[in-house]
Amino acid sequence: MVLAGLLAVVSSPAGGQAAWAHDATSDVYAEVTAVPAGTAAQAGAPTADVTAVLDLEYDLLMKSAWLRAEAYEATGRADQLAQLDQHERAVDGYVSDRFAVTYDGEPCAPALSTADVVERGERAYASLTYSFACAGEPEGVHEVSSALFPDAESFVHSTETIVRYSLDEEEGSAVLTAASPTLTTGANRLLKQVGEFFVLGGEHLLFGLDHVLFLLALLIGARRLRDIVWTATAFTVAHSVTFLLAALGVVSVPAIVVEPIIAASIAVVAAVDLYLIWRGRGAAPSGTVRDGLRWRADAGERGALTAWERWRLPVVFAFGLVHGVGFAGALGIDAAWSWTLLWSLLSFNVGIEAVQLGIIAVVFPLLVLLRVRAPRTARWVLGAATAGIAAVALYWVAERLAGAL
Repeated sequence: MVLAGLLAVVSSPAGGQAAWAHDATSDVYAEVTAVPAGTAAQAGAPTADVTAVLDLEYDLLMKSAWLRAEAYEATGRADQLAQLDQHERAVDGYVSDRFAVTYDGEPCAPALSTADVVERGERAYASLTYSFACAGEPEGVHEVSSALFPDAESFVHSTETIVRYSLDEEEGSAVLTAASPTLTTGANRLLKQVGEFFVLGGEHLLFGLDHVLFLLALLIGARRLRDIVWTATAFTVAHSVTFLLAALGVVSVPAIVVEPIIAASIAVVAAVDLYLIWRGRGAAPSGTVRDGLRWRADAGERGALTAWERWRLPVVFAFGLVHGVGFAGALGIDAAWSWTLLWSLLSFNVGIEAVQLGIIAVVFPLLVLLRVRAPRTARWVLGAATAGIAAVALYWVAERLAGAL
């Protein structure tokens, strides 16, 4: 039943769209910093002025501001900038009503300074710079709140605002959601930051369907517990290395290169699975479930290794390097090195690993049970599921290559 459900998800058009465009979810990126007192617009007054640079998906912003189709369907940076300029009041009204900064409990007055269009993962984002005038005594506490793109608008769901901030002599990151829409400086922010990015990492693996399908293809092709443990370890080490390097800006690979390769990696592993299933090697040896979960194969099985079984680890490691760059692109952080940034990245990565281990712990024993108790059914069910995975992956390869041209 689990595999039948998997096949339905894999075969559905919505499932294929989710990994490439994250379907009906969106991330907002905010960089919030305190302006030094000597350069504040009201230098003589007791103010704590703040600037905020907000990056929001362009078409979604224009739709949410209830503008006409020519605004949200505009393509090309010049046309999009012209639409932002023409509809500045509507865009400003939408954003300033849903993104707020307070100082000691009092709202800071927002003013839109500049509007630009930038690219994030090949998607156009409106980049809006705001200045906030905050009246209050020095050494107060700031709060930053976001209710941008709420579920009630029905355009998207589960919007997350990823905030990097430097306020009140404190630097850090936060993930604002509908359930937790506000960050307050101080108050054990580091501990909260670790928890927020742990959850964010788990969500990005769970809802990033391309990474999930790659993991499922690896599970279907694993014959022994030892196979999946070593394979998962190789994938984890590889994507952890490139994820950290890419998120810290040490490695930079364009999304137009990374995304097609990720899709191709799924297709390759699924194609190997189909070949092994067709040759009768895609199922665990007959016997009990305990035999299927045995760590080592017997001598006869070890002597009959396929070329894929010999090369599986280096191939998976190479693909894992590419997936790590994809994880970094999904996080969307582009910041200079800092210890707070490192903690965010590490907790995000641990969240990814936790969900990955959870999927393995649930799916692999079910696969062994199916193969041992109903080997003929297992061959057809796993073959159909693998064919669905391969078809979706090939569609993504074609779609992403066409988008890159």
